[in-house]
Amino acid sequence: MGRTKGSQKTPGSGRKAGTPNKLTGEVRQMILTALEEAGGVDYLKRQATENPSAFLTLIGKIIPGEVKAEIGNTITIVMDAVDADA
Repeated sequence: MGRTKGSQKTPGSGRKAGTPNKLTGEVRQMILTALEEAGGVDYLKRQATENPSAFLTLIGKIIPGEVKAEIGNTITIVMDAVDADA
């Protein structure tokens, strides 16, 4: 039986902050294994040529939408996301 409405959860219960989701880790490993078996970098290069739209969608998913960095307050780098649908 769960908590009653309005009651607080027990301190320290639940998953600790920063603990990765087990399913996400397992799925990520399956994808990496499949990529390796499909040919790894060579496969991705072939997809970039044969399926550029899907490849750019993948790139858009794995590269942050916006990256900002300051190095010694003298260099500022700003990257905007690439719109794969454009």
